[in-house]
Amino acid sequence: MPDPYDIAPPLPKPALPGEVIVRESLEDLLDALASDLLFQAKACVRSFGDFHLALSGGSTPEPLYKRLMYDQRVRDFPWKKTHLWQVDERCVPHDHDQRNWKMIGGILLDHSDIPQAQTHPMPVLDPEGDLAYERQLRDALEWREKGHDRLDYVLLGMGNDLHTASLFPGSIALDAPTGRLAVFNDGPGVVPPKRMTLTYEMLNASRFLAIMVTGSNKRDAIARLVANTLDPDTPLGPHQAPVLGIQPLGGVVRWYLDRAACPES
Repeated sequence: MPDPYDIAPPLPKPALPGEVIVRESLEDLLDALASDLLFQAKACVRSFGDFHLALSGGSTPEPLYKRLMYDQRVRDFPWKKTHLWQVDERCVPHDHDQRNWKMIGGILLDHSDIPQAQTHPMPVLDPEGDLAYERQLRDALEWREKGHDRLDYVLLGMGNDLHTASLFPGSIALDAPTGRLAVFNDGPGVVPPKRMTLTYEMLNASRFLAIMVTGSNKRDAIARLVANTLDPDTPLGPHQAPVLGIQPLGGVVRWYLDRAACPES
């Protein structure tokens, strides 16, 4: 019979470029993410008066967004002081099921008290929407002191092809010109339809970047990254593995994995 006072050993952490958090289950991982997100939000509101949060779409973060709406432990999240941005978006109509904002808005906007004026969906149907989104970002952040005029928290995911945001292997957005904060991404390498995405320049300027990876279907992708870290003779670069282009300047990158996503040692 196991000793009820035994303390479980820490879970092994894959060798990834940044801080790594591993939890046994998805529910435990959501606890950690929600807690850290709340901490960052409150700290930024105390320091700057507001909190600039950029979110990804897809099925991976959806449980986190729902957790933020019903978990009493995060009921004091400062939504009234939060600006909500998008990491990326598909260029499809507003009511399309593939639209990231449809999912994000349906959960967060409909069930929190975030002011409508502080929500910033990407204008993907405007041919110059990427430039318009850059102006929105600059206008919203320019009021802060120099050096703090950046996104506070960015939630990213990772695909099996090692893409993040809508930065796909070999795609044109990987080489966005200096000074660009958001761009359209299309052509070879991009999973259709056409996308709009924040650039490396915008992402890497952020204060805190969280990369959420869950499920056994991501285990092989994590294993590739670990092998790359441990074997410098066969390096992957951002063009082959765009997630490796997440290299914050003066910020933090933290991986959040459940045990199912971790390679077996």
